[in-house]
Amino acid sequence: MARSASRTIALVTLVAVVLCGTAAGMGAYRLWHKNKENPAVRLDEYVNMGWVAWDSSWYMRIAEEGYSFTPGEQSSVAFFPLYPLLIRAVETLGPNVYQAGVLITLLCGPLALILFTLWARGRSDEETALRAGLLMACYPFTFYFYGAMYSDALFVMLVIAAFLLLERGLLLPAVLVAAVATAARPVAPAVVIGLLVRRLEWKRERGEKWSAVDFLPVLAGLGFGCYMLFLWHKFGDPFAFVKVQGAPGWDQRPGWHSWLKVSWFERVILHPTDKREAFRLAAHAFFTLLALALVWPTRKLLGWGYAVYVLAIVGLPAWSTKDFMGMGRYLLSSFPVFLTGAMLLKQRPMVLRGALAVGAISVIALSWAFGADYYIS
Repeated sequence: MARSASRTIALVTLVAVVLCGTAAGMGAYRLWHKNKENPAVRLDEYVNMGWVAWDSSWYMRIAEEGYSFTPGEQSSVAFFPLYPLLIRAVETLGPNVYQAGVLITLLCGPLALILFTLWARGRSDEETALRAGLLMACYPFTFYFYGAMYSDALFVMLVIAAFLLLERGLLLPAVLVAAVATAARPVAPAVVIGLLVRRLEWKRERGEKWSAVDFLPVLAGLGFGCYMLFLWHKFGDPFAFVKVQGAPGWDQRPGWHSWLKVSWFERVILHPTDKREAFRLAAHAFFTLLALALVWPTRKLLGWGYAVYVLAIVGLPAWSTKDFMGMGRYLLSSFPVFLTGAMLLKQRPMVLRGALAVGAISVIALSWAFGADYYIS
């Protein structure tokens, strides 16, 4: 009997949650006990501490205090509202703000991987879907699905659910789910155009004529639009989330310096003063270029809709970043490339096994590093 891809991935994900949570907790233990005056805490608290770092504090602040915006300074408006709103809702059930954030990720991350495997099975066969699920589960930055207090797991889960519903002919539910998703991350154009092109392609594959209803995916940007309206009403600037990216410390100002990746070339190739930083930035650039290289194979294997979606979901942040930092995490949204990769590696089992082995080790190691407060993504 053939293995059930989704059940296998569910088991793999459970193991990954335990292993990565343990690694993050060990990282937090190391960080906490660097100061010998810190008191001992419960073991479960180390795990929770291990998954709360860097941007987690922004989500905490939004959930607890709401939004703020000071032109020219780092401000919470850079972070979209869906995740902190859910944190606030879960808090009402008893957990504190950090526990709530981690619990949401622990629910959404594994569910995203299971939904991805179901989607992949609909576009291929059981074994290929299993390989695709394993590739995604072992991708080094998938540790953000296993507990980290970030919005990525929530966003990816909703986007995959939207495309899964679309493939099953449920257009309106797909658009509604996607509209919720675009309130979580500032990449609404990618979701909108991906759903729209795939819907039109889906109809053509069945020999059906297009109608006005098929253009409903344009409404998937409502979550994004509602956040802009909120910023306009509260701060008088619907583009505050864009403008704040140029604040000192973030320094992601739109312009040729960012578009040509001058900072990346200086820090990685021309004047690398920190070898660890240079390696980190090179790794993010590598994964970005790999995802972009898979756009055309995705077009051939999965169609124009998914190719356009991948190009947009990767291209938008890659274009705007000054040094590719964070792209490894953002690429989790480009879920079709994992199925494309599985299809391309079907006749290369040794390469596939090697990629899975390296990925599995990396995702655990990065979980430890995240818990130890190293700047990962």
